[in-house]
Amino acid sequence: MKQKFDKITSTCIPIAIDNCNTDLIIPARYLASTTRDPKFFGEAFMHDLRFTSDGVPVADFVMNQPAYSEPPREGVHQIIVAGQNWGSGSSREHAAWAIAGYGVRVVISSSFADIHRNNLLNCFVLPVIVSEAFQQELFSSIKADPQTQVCVDLPAQTVTNLATGHSEAFAINGYKKYCLMNGLDDIDFLLKNIDALPSSTTLNGVN
Repeated sequence: MKQKFDKITSTCIPIAIDNCNTDLIIPARYLASTTRDPKFFGEAFMHDLRFTSDGVPVADFVMNQPAYSEPPREGVHQIIVAGQNWGSGSSREHAAWAIAGYGVRVVISSSFADIHRNNLLNCFVLPVIVSEAFQQELFSSIKADPQTQVCVDLPAQTVTNLATGHSEAFAINGYKKYCLMNGLDDIDFLLKNIDALPSSTTLNGVN
C-alpha cells in the first residue's frame, strides 16, 4: 500500500451514497480475517452492494456498470467521488484497507468521518474535502461523460475537474502530506529521523 503520492490524474468511480458507512464499505464478517493481503480486502470493497447473497453481480450498482467496472490502474478509476459523510459508523481500519486494496488512490467528498479519514491517510489513500457545489459538479460531469478526468495535485493541494477547468483547494495536515509525498508510514518517519531524537529519554523526570 505504500506509494509515494504526487499528482493523480484519473477517471472516477461515482459512488453517490450519502452517509456511506464502514459496514457498507466492508461488511463486518471480513473483520475476523487475519490476513493483510490487499487483494483479499480489495475484493471485499462494497461487497454486499456489488453482489447478491449468491455472489451474482448487482447489475445496477455503479461499480458493476460497464463505464465503471474496469479495475483501477494508472489513470483509470483511481479516484472515487463519494457522497457526503463518507466512512461513518464504526472505526474499523479494514474499510480503508479495502479501498486501498481495490486500487483507489483518492476519495473526494464534501465530508468524511474523522476516524475513517485518518485511516485512509494511514493507508496512503488521500481523502480530499471539497465544497458540496464542487462535489455535485463532479458528479454531473462524470454522469455526462464517464471518461471525465480529475486531477488531484497534492503538492499544490488542488483538485481540478478537467471537464470544466474548475479547481478547488483542499486542506491536509502538513505531517501527513510529507509522509504521503515520501511514501512513509509513521514508523518509517521515526526511523528516518532517529538521529534527530535525543540520546536519552526522560520519563517522569528520571533519566
